[in-house]
Amino acid sequence: MSRPRRARLSLFTAGTASLALLATACGGSGGGSSATPKEFSYLSVTENTTVKAALTTLSHGACKPANEALPLKVETVPQASLDQKLQLLAGQNALPVQFAAGNAPALTQKLAKSGRVADLEAKLKELGVHDQLEPAAVSTIKALYGGKLDVLPYEYNIEGIFYNKKIFTAGGLKVPGTWDELVAAAGKLQAEGIQPFSASGQQGWPLTRLISGYLYRSLGPDALQQVADGAAKLTDPDYVKAAQEVAALGKKGYFGKGVGSIDYDTAMNQFLTGKAAMFYMGSWALANIADTEQDKIGAANVGFMPFPAVPGGKGSIDQYPSNVGLGITLGAKSFDKKTGDWVTCIAKNYGSTALKDQGTISGFKVNTPVKDANEVTGQVRETIGASKQNVLWFEALFGTKATTVSQTNAASLVAGSMSPKQFMQTVQDALSAQ
Repeated sequence: MSRPRRARLSLFTAGTASLALLATACGGSGGGSSATPKEFSYLSVTENTTVKAALTTLSHGACKPANEALPLKVETVPQASLDQKLQLLAGQNALPVQFAAGNAPALTQKLAKSGRVADLEAKLKELGVHDQLEPAAVSTIKALYGGKLDVLPYEYNIEGIFYNKKIFTAGGLKVPGTWDELVAAAGKLQAEGIQPFSASGQQGWPLTRLISGYLYRSLGPDALQQVADGAAKLTDPDYVKAAQEVAALGKKGYFGKGVGSIDYDTAMNQFLTGKAAMFYMGSWALANIADTEQDKIGAANVGFMPFPAVPGGKGSIDQYPSNVGLGITLGAKSFDKKTGDWVTCIAKNYGSTALKDQGTISGFKVNTPVKDANEVTGQVRETIGASKQNVLWFEALFGTKATTVSQTNAASLVAGSMSPKQFMQTVQDALSAQ
């Protein structure tokens, strides 16, 4: 399994463990792991090797003094078993010093409320390294975790539209700044026999990301929070409008034939072999773009643009959908001086190490100059550094059931077998049943 595939699994696997057990395990007045840890114990998921590799590198280099005082020890579990493992350890007051947060933000929030998760904002400020986090990453974490900095951004991804610069130049196309310009560009490409968009209907989320993108641009950055709070419904006319716009792209054939059977890797391949002009995706795709075996159009021919503006909309074109992958947090009781030394070193060095050795972008600042793998990687890094407010994705605030309903029906929406109103009603019904 390739590294990009592992990264995807950590980003999009929904948590299925019940929180009921956690509520029982976290009863009482808090707890946590040992107040005097003998190791910098770290519980990770088997599928994600990036963080483990970067921490191991740091333990032999920049963080060697911290490691000598508190040796790094890594344990991994399959991601599907992570939530259950965390609940078990919490019930035993045996959480490790550092651990991958639960698959669902709600689980980590439960642990935090029970006193088992360190107040990272306070700790980082005490250590003088809070400024080592990118503001956009902090914004994303707080949006996911009820306004709290409950996890560290060992991964950080923004989303937008990758496009084939060679195709755009040949067709005399400029980067679309508005939704209408994007639709017009797609129409021109289609007329020239070029598939405008590549997308995985089998996964579903690459299509629903377009719906949320339109919602954020038209209704503003709180569009889906309003739904989560019950102040709006997906069946409201302004929300159905977003589904209508995306469905129209499918009706015109802009996703190509059989989008419902296209999986993630095939969609990626369509774009990287020049068979589609545009590809909505997250910045984790930079690893694929930098891989010359996969990228046949050449990284120099790949550009990145934000989701376009909706004329008259309340959103801003510089508000990028983002995520922090599988966040990492720290136990409250084991956060002593030696742990603090490790965290200080990580905050100052992780960003550079992960970018240099793994080619991955984190939510930590890059303090040691690292040459970008290509121009588009530099463009994305600059975008992240300049971004102050980010938004989430369509299902970010949904429960497991609504997420599944949304993603499994997305292909039917763009294929025309489910109307926009039916789609939004079906997802809203799943949300109401949570």
